[in-house]
Amino acid sequence: MSLKITNAQRAEVLTQALPYIQKYYGKIIVIKYGGNAMINEELKEQVMEDVVLLHLIGVDVVLVHGGGPEITDTLKRMGKESVFHNGLRVTDKETADVVQMVLAGKINKTLVNLLEINGGHAVGLSGLDGHMIEAEMKDEALGYVGKITKVDVKPVRDLLEKDYIPVISTVGCDKEGNVYNINADTAAAYIAGAIGAERLITMTDIAGILENKDDPSSIIPNIDIKEARALFDSGVISGGMVPKVECCIEAIEHGVKTVTILDGRVPHAILIEMLTNEGAGTMVIKDREKINE
Repeated sequence: MSLKITNAQRAEVLTQALPYIQKYYGKIIVIKYGGNAMINEELKEQVMEDVVLLHLIGVDVVLVHGGGPEITDTLKRMGKESVFHNGLRVTDKETADVVQMVLAGKINKTLVNLLEINGGHAVGLSGLDGHMIEAEMKDEALGYVGKITKVDVKPVRDLLEKDYIPVISTVGCDKEGNVYNINADTAAAYIAGAIGAERLITMTDIAGILENKDDPSSIIPNIDIKEARALFDSGVISGGMVPKVECCIEAIEHGVKTVTILDGRVPHAILIEMLTNEGAGTMVIKDREKINE
């Protein structure tokens, strides 16, 4: 059931959002999109609405996406089992072809189409376009899983200058033309740093960094790099959250001011995080003493 609000309440909501609209007007925000928000069609529609709204109020949004579950599903339909090593997909030559087909093809163009349907103007790119993401083999045991060696964001800047929303799939290549599967969190961190983004928002399937992994209410609203590393040592940040937080730190070290780990299962989480006092998820910053700057 939809919530009915009065015109006065609508006006109040917009008035409260005004300082945030002013804050982010003309700024670049990179959103890493994946996880449950990509699988659930209703949430996917809401994410696209959020991106278009931010674009229309003058925020330069760059959407970087993964698509692991859909790659797994496609491989399964081909009769090919997915194998993982230390949380990363083992990628032989055939799997690399499937990754390119699914990420740079189906998923990328589906998202571009959804943004257009919702009133945005979007163009799809992959890390192969303009050799935007150059990579080398990360580990022979993983096959064609790439370690980023260079990022050239000129194609992204060109699209932003033309008032498009760039939608980037995370496949990369080396100078010989070999195609690599690139971790989407890592790619988003490098792209955000290279393009001088004000913020990186990475969407995931949990509420944020939790003091107690079994208690969603124990979310840590903000944390600096030093505190994050202490939580690695104490085991509070563990398992699948380790690479995500490491990517947050990497983005900040590349010059991004703040990185937010956002719960993609919450409807319109991006707008809650960017345009309200409440916020959502966990914000990672460089230095606790500068959190209010």
